[in-house]
Amino acid sequence: MTAKAAPKALAPQSTDLAEKVSAVPLPSTTRRLRRGGVANVVVMTVAAGIVGTLAIPAYAMAPGSQGPQFGTSAETSLTKAQAQSIEVTDDVAVAQASKDTFSVTTGEEIRAAAEAEAARVAAEAQMAAYAAAYSGLSADELAASPVYGSADPASLFSVAQQYLGVPYVYGGATPAGFDCSGLVKYVYAQFGISLPHSSSAQGAAGTRISESQAVPGDLVVMDGHIGFYAGNGQILHAPYEGTSVRIQPIWTSDYYIVRI
Repeated sequence: MTAKAAPKALAPQSTDLAEKVSAVPLPSTTRRLRRGGVANVVVMTVAAGIVGTLAIPAYAMAPGSQGPQFGTSAETSLTKAQAQSIEVTDDVAVAQASKDTFSVTTGEEIRAAAEAEAARVAAEAQMAAYAAAYSGLSADELAASPVYGSADPASLFSVAQQYLGVPYVYGGATPAGFDCSGLVKYVYAQFGISLPHSSSAQGAAGTRISESQAVPGDLVVMDGHIGFYAGNGQILHAPYEGTSVRIQPIWTSDYYIVRI
């Protein structure tokens, strides 16, 4: 029986393989990196040029932008200059500035204005009717041709009583309608005495007397009103719109007595 030969010992493969691999030269990375850097620089330069071209303002690329119509005007150059000084040789008028103001009309004011307008229209209508209702002599005509002689207080009061019930008409001075001074004017005119159509002026035309001296026919004078004294602290007068000539107690202590 033939003895088998002992197997040969195998050399370690890993060591030889490592040596072979280490013996193979590696490709040069230095050249590749160097070539890549140059390419990058070229690419970046080209990109920057493209971006710069796109960023040029449109007006710089506009055809014909170098023409004279695109030049800087004198006015434009002044705005780009440094501090300027201007001399004004003529006088300068300074306009005064004012602030707008606003006002508000209240409802009460509107109603008051409407009532005043309605009263004015009514007074005009009444005056038109008043003028058409009387065709006799006016106060001025009567003063020129008096009806009565002596203008003593009793006679004046007697004539004044004839007009009780005549309606009040603002501005009226005839039997078609009286206001306070119109009544006094018309009564005195019949005695040949011409008085102004004004309560204050009529009061100033006479002589003041004490109340103890007053008799019917004297004048009771108030602020803005006048009438005939009727005795016993009463007055015969044409009061106000919507009333008529009447006798009533004097309602105030702020008055004085005048005799003409």
